[in-house]
Amino acid sequence: MPPAPALRTRNRLALSFLLVPPLAWLILAYLGSLAVLMVSAFWGTNSFTGAVVHTFTVDNLVRVFTDPVIRTVALRTLAVALVVTVLCAVLAVPLALFMAKFASPALRVILVVAITTPLWASYLVKAYAWRMLLSPEGPMSWATGWSPGYGLTATVITLTYLWLPYMVIPVFAAFQRVPDALVDASSDLGASDLSTLRLVVAPMVFPGIAAGSIFTFSLSLGDYIAVTIVGGKTQMLGNVIYGQLVTANNQPMAAALSLIPLLAIVLYLLAMRRTGALENV
Repeated sequence: MPPAPALRTRNRLALSFLLVPPLAWLILAYLGSLAVLMVSAFWGTNSFTGAVVHTFTVDNLVRVFTDPVIRTVALRTLAVALVVTVLCAVLAVPLALFMAKFASPALRVILVVAITTPLWASYLVKAYAWRMLLSPEGPMSWATGWSPGYGLTATVITLTYLWLPYMVIPVFAAFQRVPDALVDASSDLGASDLSTLRLVVAPMVFPGIAAGSIFTFSLSLGDYIAVTIVGGKTQMLGNVIYGQLVTANNQPMAAALSLIPLLAIVLYLLAMRRTGALENV
């Protein structure tokens, strides 16, 4: 029997009351700040005082999309984000497969704790720990006789370590959703282990990999602290934006530069939407 109209009305009112605070936060604080960011990209600055001038201009956007230095930094940032994402996927898939299908329940718990525990540690502590490890005179150099030093390679290694848990967890969850009976049926029908992984397991796990890639790509794209600590002279968009905002005191230019990662994230989300990744986030 369907609920009475009065009960449905009370349910709608209660639901509306519960949704008002999060929707207000989303619209005012989150989307509102993005709107201010986009609008401020069309402002200018006083050449003498550095104060923001609220007059419409496209000079910042013209510079962002025509300056070869900014173009180089933007391409480098996108490349680093993609490389970190690929490395995280390569490391996460076998680890998640072992955790989900081969590890005992006790070992699985230990591995999950080991992977998630670093997330509770300070970001700066982890970044400075890698600065020490990757130092030309650091432990890696002592143990192997080689160290990448500070630069682009060190940045990729550090970011891969920092964001790896965000890839492992959704991939692990995706492997857990693969029915064992389906894998057994594939083997019973004569498929090899490699064929089973490629034709049966991979299509079911790929949305989890795509979901994890959203985190690793977006976090790498916007990072500016790790590259400051281990990147040496390497410049990424986050550093350039920080420099314009804090050092140069040019908020409109910083806002214009911020549109590049914002556009990249939107395009990446649209691409991942076709893979079913958003249902696995």
